[in-house]
Amino acid sequence: MAAYFNMETLKFLMFNVHKLEELLLNERYNAFDKESILLFLQSVADFSDQDLYPIFKEMDEKPAKFSEGKIHVHPKIKDILIKQGELGIIGASFDESMGGLQLPATVMHAAYFIMEAANNHIPGYAGLTAGAAHLISSFADKKYHEQYVPNMLSGEWSGTMCLSEPQAGSGLSDIKCSAKPLDDGTFLIKGHKIFISGGDHEYAGNIIHLLLARIEGAPAGTKGISLFIVPKYKISPDQTLVNNDVITAGDFQKMGQRGYCTAHLVFGDNDHCTGYLVGEPNKGLSYMFQMMNDARIAVGRGGAAIASAAYYASLQYAQERQQGRRLLSGGRKDEAAGPTLIINHPDVRRMLFLQKAIYEGSLSLILQSSIYHDREISEKENNNHWNLLLEFLTPITKTYPSEKGKLAVDNGLQILGGYGFCADFILQQYYRDIRIMSIYEGTTGIQSLDLLGRKVLMENGLVLKTMLAEIQHTISEGKMDERLMATAEELEDQLPMVEATLAHLIPIAMKGETEKFVSDATLFMEAIGTIVVAWQWLKIGITASNALKSSDAAFSASMLKNKLHTMRFFYKYELARNKSIFKIIQSDEVLTLAEDEAFPD
Repeated sequence: MAAYFNMETLKFLMFNVHKLEELLLNERYNAFDKESILLFLQSVADFSDQDLYPIFKEMDEKPAKFSEGKIHVHPKIKDILIKQGELGIIGASFDESMGGLQLPATVMHAAYFIMEAANNHIPGYAGLTAGAAHLISSFADKKYHEQYVPNMLSGEWSGTMCLSEPQAGSGLSDIKCSAKPLDDGTFLIKGHKIFISGGDHEYAGNIIHLLLARIEGAPAGTKGISLFIVPKYKISPDQTLVNNDVITAGDFQKMGQRGYCTAHLVFGDNDHCTGYLVGEPNKGLSYMFQMMNDARIAVGRGGAAIASAAYYASLQYAQERQQGRRLLSGGRKDEAAGPTLIINHPDVRRMLFLQKAIYEGSLSLILQSSIYHDREISEKENNNHWNLLLEFLTPITKTYPSEKGKLAVDNGLQILGGYGFCADFILQQYYRDIRIMSIYEGTTGIQSLDLLGRKVLMENGLVLKTMLAEIQHTISEGKMDERLMATAEELEDQLPMVEATLAHLIPIAMKGETEKFVSDATLFMEAIGTIVVAWQWLKIGITASNALKSSDAAFSASMLKNKLHTMRFFYKYELARNKSIFKIIQSDEVLTLAEDEAFPD
């Protein structure tokens, strides 16, 4: 079996860097200890080895397809969904009272990371089902929880989120899907939804769509959007399933994630599609944001997982492929020694370290966000503090692994040279698969607008101030370690650049020049994302340095030294680039506004 993730690194990040055992002392999670969580993760790894990885390439070569009114997916999906239910994966973070395991979200994300590294075409089915079930449990009438959630958590039924429409895309203000009130309190749903991941397949007994629509007479824009449960099959009074006028119009054929179906759905074409209102009218978008924010972290996790798998595939190739000679002093080639393994070439090592630095830093960021989420839920007396940190990190956690993961996989493909471009090797599939991650759940541009246009300004800057205080605390800790002092100071030098950039931008916003203010939001996201991951690498470095000092037998000295080396690589090759990015943002020259220059014919 090929390697696609490293359990030792995952354990090191979870228990040593992010101190998961401290979280387990909380009343909500105290049914678990380190050993039980490791057993759970090992069962997920075994499942991934046996059921997910072996069909990864096959799912790309024989993609989901639409024919005769149905979407057909890989035949093993049925058994896999049931196994995920039996392992407790779908309901991992649900309360025990709801049929879940009540595991920390941190552990749930670790489990999904393993599965996505093995086969990123499959875990989305379970992830969306869990997200839809969570929405029902959180906001819908209890009777709907009883009707739908148990079968969803068991893997018998699936769930989706239905937002995008052909004419609107990400512009939810413009959705036209309608909901007409009926005398029995239900609604007649009518409209189209596109790009619905997991939207239809033959191996789900029922598919429960969480759908945004506009009730007749509702206010314009996002203030008039409501949320509905719209099952593919309604439950009749005698508990049988009956058609609910949900039609699959087709499946989108994609460049990557080809085994993960993406449906075009038509609701109410025959005027008998029933929807059930979730919560109050016109509050649908606020409810849906629970699922969307969870999904954004999940997308980042998917990017990190693909980058992990690509790293181990390109590392294996570099350790086996012989090509070229090592250079001797004076630039002479060592012809007598014969071809060397390409892992000995400095440029190949640079690309491998870049992959490693991105995927491990991204994974640490995902776990960091998950820890904040778990603390927000379980520490009610201080949940606003954790909420502020999670608010700030969510768009970054979605974007950094998606964008930089793409760069990491690109470098992995480059290591293979011509073979990387060929279907015989897996890197080209990872390259195609990861490309969607920066588009899913709000593009990079949308996430960047959220970060700069909302999060930085929230509560008069309190969100940003809280985040920077966390980073400064780690810097102060790092400066106490002689081995890490210079690294900590390099990160500290970044913070005045953030302040100077905002000192340039905020007066523009205060003058009402909003487009100009956010015109380089994506560059701001790139710079802040790099700082946040540099912070994660400093945390990793502190933990590794402390373990080396104490001769911690849990991890080898070579592994710990490798973490420190990769940390230094990240600071030299990635963090140092920020100076030029901040310089671009602070420039008075604005070249992207519509009125500045028309595009030539």
